Amino acid sequence: MHYTLTDDAGEVLDSSSGRTPFEYLHGHGNIIGGLESALEGVEAGFKSKVTVAPADGYGERNDKAVFEVPRDQFPPGEEIQVGMQVHGEGPQGVVAFTVVGVAADHVTLDGNHPLAGKTLYFDVEVLGVREATEQELDHGHVHAHGHDH
Repeated sequence: MHYTLTDDAGEVLDSSSGRTPFEYLHGHGNIIGGLESALEGVEAGFKSKVTVAPADGYGERNDKAVFEVPRDQFPPGEEIQVGMQVHGEGPQGVVAFTVVGVAADHVTLDGNHPLAGKTLYFDVEVLGVREATEQELDHGHVHAHGHDH
């Protein structure tokens, strides 16, 4: 499918325009739930504008996911700037955080997804639908253009 994602202000946040169409395995959580639900049972040629509420997208913002970390938890001399992404180890593996504040003795991190709390607007066009291969079903994602791993 091709898609364009915008926010409340109409600002384009992401788009497949001018790129290879986006492929995903329906029913396997490869895309946010609200969009996947809107695409249930559609066929090639389907076009729609889909509004996804935060609860069906990246969730509501969680203020408890914003916290301070001592500056000495980062490598000495590492330049840390607001807006950068840093990664840490969590119970389920690697977790991404956005730096939202930098002070001499601490760094403030936000563990919310950057689109958490936002209503998302998708303009979608389904270009094709096909049956998944056994391997794709086993792996839980698309193997685009016959690529395997």
